[in-house]
Amino acid sequence: MELYGDLTQQYREFAAYAHEESPCFEAWALSVAEDHEVLAWLATLPRLKQQPNLVFAGARWHSVEAPGPYDGLRRALLGDNGVVRHTILTRSTQTNEVGRLATLAPVFALVQERVAGPLALVEVGASAGLCLYPDRYDYAWPPVGDLPASGGPTLSCTVEGAMPRPRRHPEIAWRGGIDLNPLDVADPDAMAWLATLVWPEQDERRTRLRAAIAVARADPPRIVTGDLLEALPALMESASGHGMPVVFHSAVIAYLELPERRRFAEMMRGLVSEGRCHWVSNEAPGVVPGIVVPEPRRPTRFVLALDGVAVAWAHGHGDSLSWL
Repeated sequence: MELYGDLTQQYREFAAYAHEESPCFEAWALSVAEDHEVLAWLATLPRLKQQPNLVFAGARWHSVEAPGPYDGLRRALLGDNGVVRHTILTRSTQTNEVGRLATLAPVFALVQERVAGPLALVEVGASAGLCLYPDRYDYAWPPVGDLPASGGPTLSCTVEGAMPRPRRHPEIAWRGGIDLNPLDVADPDAMAWLATLVWPEQDERRTRLRAAIAVARADPPRIVTGDLLEALPALMESASGHGMPVVFHSAVIAYLELPERRRFAEMMRGLVSEGRCHWVSNEAPGVVPGIVVPEPRRPTRFVLALDGVAVAWAHGHGDSLSWL
């Protein structure tokens, strides 16, 4: 979903993305796309604050029922006394879906096979850092197989294609991240916001989030505050003293405008070509310049890529993986 595109189209694309996953959000997004008064209200927000997931979460934060009728959302926005707007303006869609590790872990395993030693994970757009613990989870990849014995929760992801099954958990010697507004796993308010970002009908994701918060609280990650283009080189330098840096990101680069996306992609290709890191990208089709989108296209899936080359189509919340 293109965050800098036409507002009506953005809500229609979100409805397609939510299809079969959140009937409530699908209905709300389709209704917003046809509601000129609500669209006019949204148009008064800064561009990146108009996105459906943030607007819907802002309304839910102030007790709009979800699942619930569209009229509840409409009344909350058009009758807002400023509290919903304030929440939208001061919060971000830092979903931090740990289920994505079920799609990222096979790629981390490919990197592990290529390097002689441990990995140092550097997450761009880390939020609370919940995805920095691939070694603390077990995995089930039907029909490919399982990876047990981490002692942690199990993440499940159905697989199509010849995905190479990891033989062991990645060896992680260091983990850290960058975010414009890092969330503290020990902060109840910040974690309540993360729970609000989980879509209404998805109780399994809420349960998974609580487990992920417990994992991170037991060993809090290092997350620095900063712009990814400015802060990444220094953080990667810190990581390199512990193992091979692996820079990764999921649903982050869409928040950059096109010139920044190009700068980021060029920087990452340069770092990879110099042998200074590996790069794992998990973004919507066409978001990262230079990563060729596989055919046939799957507009509601992410392109999962290693070192700038697509290896799979991945479900946005980690539910499925189609290996190329």
